[in-house]
Amino acid sequence: MLRSSFALLILSVLCPQTAWAQFDNVQPDEAKSATVLGSSKTTKYQVGVKIEAVGGPCGGLTATIPVPADWPEQTVRLADEQISPEIGRVGYRLVEGTVKEMMITVPRVNPGQTAVALITVEVERRSAAPPEDTSGLKIPKRLPLAMRRYLGSSPYIESRHGEIRRQANDIVEDIESDWEKVEAIYDWVRENITYTSMKPTNAVTALRDKKGDFEDVTGVFIALCRAADVPARTVWIPSSSYAEFYLEDEEGEGHWYPCRVAGDRAFGEMPDHPVIVQKGDNFRIPGRKDAVRFVNERLSGKAIRGGGKPKVEFVREVLGG
Repeated sequence: MLRSSFALLILSVLCPQTAWAQFDNVQPDEAKSATVLGSSKTTKYQVGVKIEAVGGPCGGLTATIPVPADWPEQTVRLADEQISPEIGRVGYRLVEGTVKEMMITVPRVNPGQTAVALITVEVERRSAAPPEDTSGLKIPKRLPLAMRRYLGSSPYIESRHGEIRRQANDIVEDIESDWEKVEAIYDWVRENITYTSMKPTNAVTALRDKKGDFEDVTGVFIALCRAADVPARTVWIPSSSYAEFYLEDEEGEGHWYPCRVAGDRAFGEMPDHPVIVQKGDNFRIPGRKDAVRFVNERLSGKAIRGGGKPKVEFVREVLGG
């Protein structure tokens, strides 16, 4: 993964494509959705970075920041970009196939200068209703290699832990319909794990304490689904998250179904229109040994002898509908 990510980085710097063309071309290869798409809402979302040189020149910097991508229920259009002369290159790449990253290179910033790279996107998000007939939906027996990570443990989502596995077995025991198995897990979490504002912990701790932050409540549901052999993952939206689970239809084609575990009930559907920032919860980041649950913005570079320090401000902001 590190070698392929490095190759993508070099390609983004050297390829003569414009940043606008790269933005459109770099998209996740996502499974189809069997949810019934409904109303749409368009939201403006600004992403980027501002880097100020403090105490001397700075150079050789690379900033990365996740940006919204296209999904079956979301379409993203690049509406505007603000690129200052100090910016060397803006490009895009995928991390683990699901997170779209904006990459900014900054060759040099002199004292008193600020390198700015900001994009504004228009995100058209559609609501989703569950399929009318769920009787033919099944837990997949064989998954492609790229999908198997949605059955294993993730950072803070310990799906293989004994307590998680025992609880999952207790919930789905004697339930024949696979859709109803997932719904039983969903209802159990909502009835037994209290959603409260607190510092996030992990799925096992939330299960034991019977409470947790929105990340923990969502994580308990995902862990229990995976322990019951149902692929599941996190969908990250501004300041919150919800879950998706994966079932196959009678033709063996897989589909993702959303559900909001913390907050108003929404199982197999998403009546609202939040901006999807990224999907997934188990990522290997170039330069890091441990997997991460969420791909954060990052700044890297080498110090210049006698130079200063970069003062960085990452921008990730909903501008309005």
